[in-house]
Amino acid sequence: MLPPELQPRLFRPYISSSLSAPSFPTTFSNGFSPDRNPNSGPARGRSLNNSRFSPSSFVHNARIAVALVPVATFLLDLGGTPVVAALTLGLMISYILDSLNFKSGSFFAVWFSLLSAQIAFFFTSSLFATFNSVPLALLSSFLCAHANFLIGVWASLQFKWIQIEYPTIALALERLLFACVPFIASTIFTWATVSAVGMNNASYYLMVFSCVFYWLFSIPRVSSFKSKQEVKYHGGEVPEENYILGQLECCVHTLYLLFFPLLFHVASHYSVVFSSVYSVCDLLLLFFVPFSFQLYASTRGALWWVTKNESQVHSIRVVNGAVALVIVVLCLEVRVVFHSFGRYIQVPPPLNYILVTVTMLGGAAAAGAFAVGIIADSLSAVVFTGLAVIASNAGAIVVGFPTLFLPLPSVAGFYLARFFTKKSLPSYFAFVVLGSLMVTWFVLHNYWDLNIWMAGMSLKSFCKLIVANVVLAMMVPGLAFLPSKFQFLTEVGLISHALLLCYIENRFFNYSTIYYYGLDDDVMYPSYMVVLTTFLGLALLAKRCLVLVIATGLLFILMQPPIPLSWTYHSDVIKAARLSADDISIYGFMASKPTWPSWLLIVAILLTLAAVTSIIPIKYIVELRMFYSIAMGIALGVYISAEYFLQASILHALVVVTMVCASVFVVFTHFPSALSTKLLPWVFALLVALFPVTYLLEGQVRIKSILAESGPGDMGEEDNKLSTLLAVEGARTSLLGLYAAIFMLIALEIKFELASLMREKVTERSGLRHSHSSQSSSAAFPPKLRFMQHRRASTVPAFTIKRMAAEGAWMPAVGNVATVMCFAICLILNVNLTGGSNRAIFFLAPILLLLNQDSDFVAGFGDKQRYFPVTVVISVYLVSTALTGIWEDVWHGNAGWGLEIGGPDWFYAVKNVALLILTFPSHILFNRFVWSYTKQTDSTPLLTIPLNLPPVIMTDVIKVRVLGLLGVIYSLAQYLISRQQHISGLKYI
Repeated sequence: MLPPELQPRLFRPYISSSLSAPSFPTTFSNGFSPDRNPNSGPARGRSLNNSRFSPSSFVHNARIAVALVPVATFLLDLGGTPVVAALTLGLMISYILDSLNFKSGSFFAVWFSLLSAQIAFFFTSSLFATFNSVPLALLSSFLCAHANFLIGVWASLQFKWIQIEYPTIALALERLLFACVPFIASTIFTWATVSAVGMNNASYYLMVFSCVFYWLFSIPRVSSFKSKQEVKYHGGEVPEENYILGQLECCVHTLYLLFFPLLFHVASHYSVVFSSVYSVCDLLLLFFVPFSFQLYASTRGALWWVTKNESQVHSIRVVNGAVALVIVVLCLEVRVVFHSFGRYIQVPPPLNYILVTVTMLGGAAAAGAFAVGIIADSLSAVVFTGLAVIASNAGAIVVGFPTLFLPLPSVAGFYLARFFTKKSLPSYFAFVVLGSLMVTWFVLHNYWDLNIWMAGMSLKSFCKLIVANVVLAMMVPGLAFLPSKFQFLTEVGLISHALLLCYIENRFFNYSTIYYYGLDDDVMYPSYMVVLTTFLGLALLAKRCLVLVIATGLLFILMQPPIPLSWTYHSDVIKAARLSADDISIYGFMASKPTWPSWLLIVAILLTLAAVTSIIPIKYIVELRMFYSIAMGIALGVYISAEYFLQASILHALVVVTMVCASVFVVFTHFPSALSTKLLPWVFALLVALFPVTYLLEGQVRIKSILAESGPGDMGEEDNKLSTLLAVEGARTSLLGLYAAIFMLIALEIKFELASLMREKVTERSGLRHSHSSQSSSAAFPPKLRFMQHRRASTVPAFTIKRMAAEGAWMPAVGNVATVMCFAICLILNVNLTGGSNRAIFFLAPILLLLNQDSDFVAGFGDKQRYFPVTVVISVYLVSTALTGIWEDVWHGNAGWGLEIGGPDWFYAVKNVALLILTFPSHILFNRFVWSYTKQTDSTPLLTIPLNLPPVIMTDVIKVRVLGLLGVIYSLAQYLISRQQHISGLKYI
């Protein structure tokens, strides 16, 4: 059956217009509007005119990301550093142009970056050496270029102006993306998988990926750029022209799904394609498994291009599905069951073939009938139950289950079928109990008496783990259907199952070559199985637990906290590297830093993630919020003190207090309480006061102690004094970095909060503007909807926008102070660490984007002028450092001006100062333009470009040359932005 919004009109229920219905517009869950008659002429006429283009965001980004993001990652891995560098540089240029509101330039910069990355890929990748075949290398290069092109198409759909100005192109790009992505993604996914695990089963990998992407892209989807009114199609019918793909594309996708894996297998195994019965079964499976999947996809409308008559589609599905099911089952018996598991079949031929066929065909028929929705009445339920009972009983006989206990599998099959037909939880848990008994018997019967060791443990111990794992796996689906108050049992079951599986994998992966009699070179549990089971386990978690699990694993990998040796496995190579004799002979015996503080950082990060994902409800409990913020500050303070200020014991208390203040400020700014507006300014003032105290105390106290301990003629202590002075300078630099990070975090938090408040104010004003219309139309709403609205309005917290506006005027000022202090500290660090690098200002100046509109300190500054501090600081910094450099080159202290032979002279100073002055007009004009965005004549910026050419060509000071280049860039940017504003204004008019 088609999805509700895609069902044809003929098979949708008709509701007469005479039925009473509310007068307000709404959309019902089954996709039709009750006040429309599907047979009325005007309604039908409106449906023909509904296919209008409506610019909106591209709603299929998640679907495209599943396919193209791994493809892009694989291509970056093939291309290497040059591709990454070219792409990063191009995307930075695109971001800058987009920030300057030059949309078309940003669009072309994205394509230019992709083109540059592709050119770099052609010259740096090793495809020709890898394939050792020119045709294959050329084909793979074309495949990579096609994937790169599709990434560019996806990026193009994110530009709203393309949708507005070129609607037909937007529709064509969307259609092109959905039409081409399944071919490219399935091929490159197979390529990556084969690179990891080998070529033996490549055709089956291609079949699986083809099925996945057929489901994602070939099921009929409505275009993102159609009018929102088209949700309410009369009768539930969606016109064909509103689908993203047409009949031709769907037909080609179906042919690709059915034949391409088969043809790939024939091409790669042409010499042995008919050599045995197993090869013939491979051919049949590679065709009929995708065919069966395509028939199942027809329940979601995949065959709409064949016919829209649901009865015809159902007939096609049932008849062809029955034939495909029989062939797939028979091939699996030959290719898998009797080939790999023949030793477990306890029935002699020919009865074994009959019973295995009954088991597999009966189970597959029952599963297929349930999947396509045939089990809909009491008769079909009885047949379904009978198939389940017969299949389970026949399977028990095949594996040699004792005749005395044969009723157990029959009853288990009955209860499982009852669960599916009646949704009865007791039936499912009865099946779990009986199934656990049968699994236990099978393991004991086949493995318990074998006296062998594997993975560093006896086979009996491994059997216990396997039985426990299977029992947990069977219990979890039933636990998921329990009421919400017992939902924690599902999480406990999943966590227990994951821990047990991790333990088994750890034994197999790390002890894979340890057996009873010596060693074996075969890898028993390959690494890709660990990756596969990890992704499967992560897919089963909920989102909040998923974040914590992934973060915990990454933190353990990166931080390597000290844990008992019994918890992990340490190789001899790692031990030898850590106990290298060369290090001792070169550096001597050095005291190692303590590793226990890494636990504090891990706990702090996990607590932060738990609070962000609302696992810890600090948003609703003020006391818990206070305890959380203080605990976070103490943990981070102790970690920083032990990791970076181990010898400076006097700083430990001050660092801990600083981190507690920072944590309290950030937490209570993000989740304010009633006292936040009164206390947080004082907390920030204390934080600012601690900065100079800590900085000066670190230097003065330790330096005085050094001078007091060492006598005036004590030459033996000079080395210790020097090392201590260096340690003091290092500690001061670390303190500067710490406070720069703290002030940056505070500025970011305040910027985020002010932006959120502005959005809420806009929403509040729009709500007040429409209050009269909403009150006049509220009588038309049912009582239930009105009650929900009143309830939603009553749950708004008491700390409202107006109160923040009245009492929280300190936020912009505090944010500006934090931003300026962060920028100033970064400039000091630039001088201390790099000696005043010229390039650093281009990375430090964007910090000033965090400045806020403030009536106290920065009057007249608003969102329109947000780029002015960045540009003016770059210009002033380069000019001042250029003048300083010229002064240092000319003046030689007490020796006077540099007039000696070979030294700098007055001509040098006058020439470079004059060239520096020539760069001023471009910088002044551009900074004025960035402040006011007032359009000037087109010739004014262009006239200043020649003034910057002499500084670029003739100067002896690198900073003057940089200013000249910036002047050229500023003039061109001002001209292009002014022209773009003029064009936009004409279009608006």
